[in-house]
Amino acid sequence: MKKTKKINKYRILVSILTILFIVGCSEDFLKPKPLSFITTEAGLTDANSMYATLAYSTVRIRNHYMDGTFAPPMFTENLFSEVMVDGTSDKTFPARDMNRLVIPDGVLTDGSYNRIGHNWEYAYLGIKSASIVISNIDQATYYKNEQEKNAVLGTAYFHRAFWYYLLTHQFGDVPFINKQISEPKLDFYSTKREVILEQIKKDMEFAVEWVPENVSKGMVSKAACYHLLIKIYLSLSEFDNAIASSSKIINGGRYELMRERFGVDKDDETRNVIWDLHQATNKTLPENKEEIFSVIDRYGLPDNLPSGAAFMYVFGTFWGGATILTPSGQRGTSDAVGNEIPQVEIYGRGVAKGRTTNYSSRYIWDDLNDLRHAKGNWVKMEDLVYNNMSLKNIGDPWYGKNLQFKDAKGNILVGDTIRSWSGGWPHYKFYSEDQYRIQPRGGNTDWYIFRLAETYLLRSEAYFWKGDISSALNDLNIVRQRAGAASYTDEANFNIGTILDERARELYYEEPRNCELTRIAYIYCKTGKTCYNGKTYNLDNFSESNFWYDRIMEKTEFFNKGVKTLAGDEWTLSPYHVLWPIPQTVIDANTNGIINQNKGYNGFENNIPPLDLIEN
Repeated sequence: MKKTKKINKYRILVSILTILFIVGCSEDFLKPKPLSFITTEAGLTDANSMYATLAYSTVRIRNHYMDGTFAPPMFTENLFSEVMVDGTSDKTFPARDMNRLVIPDGVLTDGSYNRIGHNWEYAYLGIKSASIVISNIDQATYYKNEQEKNAVLGTAYFHRAFWYYLLTHQFGDVPFINKQISEPKLDFYSTKREVILEQIKKDMEFAVEWVPENVSKGMVSKAACYHLLIKIYLSLSEFDNAIASSSKIINGGRYELMRERFGVDKDDETRNVIWDLHQATNKTLPENKEEIFSVIDRYGLPDNLPSGAAFMYVFGTFWGGATILTPSGQRGTSDAVGNEIPQVEIYGRGVAKGRTTNYSSRYIWDDLNDLRHAKGNWVKMEDLVYNNMSLKNIGDPWYGKNLQFKDAKGNILVGDTIRSWSGGWPHYKFYSEDQYRIQPRGGNTDWYIFRLAETYLLRSEAYFWKGDISSALNDLNIVRQRAGAASYTDEANFNIGTILDERARELYYEEPRNCELTRIAYIYCKTGKTCYNGKTYNLDNFSESNFWYDRIMEKTEFFNKGVKTLAGDEWTLSPYHVLWPIPQTVIDANTNGIINQNKGYNGFENNIPPLDLIEN
């Protein structure tokens, strides 16, 4: 009986592939976005009403990266990579012991565990609004001209392709929705990943022809369409097309990397252009020539996050806890507001939900002049000081001095080296003024989805796959030079790892790191190229041997090494986690069809061949 009730609940609320595509959804079901479920009869009559419908997908994109919780869906993306782990070491249920917890019928929609299910849900919500526009594109009667109509259609294609790019690299074969669904549907079937990629490639080739370049901030531009198309071309191993599309943006004259000071702190001599680039409102300033596509989240505006992004809370190390001791054995730090030495006011109260690995915080930083890792931008634990006022009261000589990991005898001074100590975090990315809390956690902030630095790194990757190492190195060095780091010159040792290291430096929590690693894993299978680790890969045993898994094992100090939290939770991972489990609730609710489960998970034995054709 309990199982039946659970299945019925998800038929209504979670399966997404059933009721969510019904146009006549109630306001309670999709609140607070009334325009997101507008019907043709209710007002899809012109371009503005179409764009209003697509705005629902834009909100989902924002909420993918930041939704005011301590674990947005994008957070889970990064946990399945080599750059981040869940550092809440007092719990035994976050996504660390993947072999035990990441299963089809496990908890997949709870930030305390993981949000794999919300990655699925948000994607199909965004696809829903795009499908409404695509299906009704000919119903509107008040287009200015054919250009406007095609621009709307191209923008809808972008939103559908954005989500399917993520889905095909998170889950592999998934149902493809190519039209508005106006009645309950319980007979979905999985479509081959490659077929979906070919379809969204075709869609985006249309989009880059028709979507205008000059659009309002927060809307999809021609360059945003090109940028997404680059990733799709790479996914299909069409490297020449990826290079050509990258060059359209890089050489188009409209975009350039920001090298001069700008924005709210441009007169603050203690800051630099890397700081400026990532401040909350600077991302969408007209003078920011690097921004290609961002989501806007401002305090006081309608539809903003009512508690801010809370990034300082999510990604800051738990430096204010009781486990950091002075060499004299006293509690050293306090994250209370009003300390004589203010630290929480500057860095916020971090809880280490998203903790950097040694790879992302230490090993990849190879130039002391790199502004992305410079003091003031990147906060290291040793930059903080012992600020607990009780130290002053008892005359402890360490009051006001910088934190120490060990004392003079080599004794570790930190009780929890996972949650309360790390290689630091990119404060320049996660700082934002908190308008909601006296003890800061981080307020509203615009956020980059695509920017030119990534375009250079994508073109660098395309050149690499082509074997043009000189051009690949040149593009990567352009990004390094802007950050103040020295250029690389060793072509012989340049490989995909070089590019991934630079992406980790430049795009921490901007890129969907899990998806990018999986995309590269597929490329190795498709091309048969030998990896820098000496291995070759193929699709026949993708779930048993793949680059995604080998990369994480190579670079992180956590998985499958017996590392445990204070609560006894151990980090484990298997090659089949390269693709996430399709939530069992979704499969069970689809009573008249078959949505395939990924290999390695229970239910895989019930699979049938996926669809290899998308019918119009």
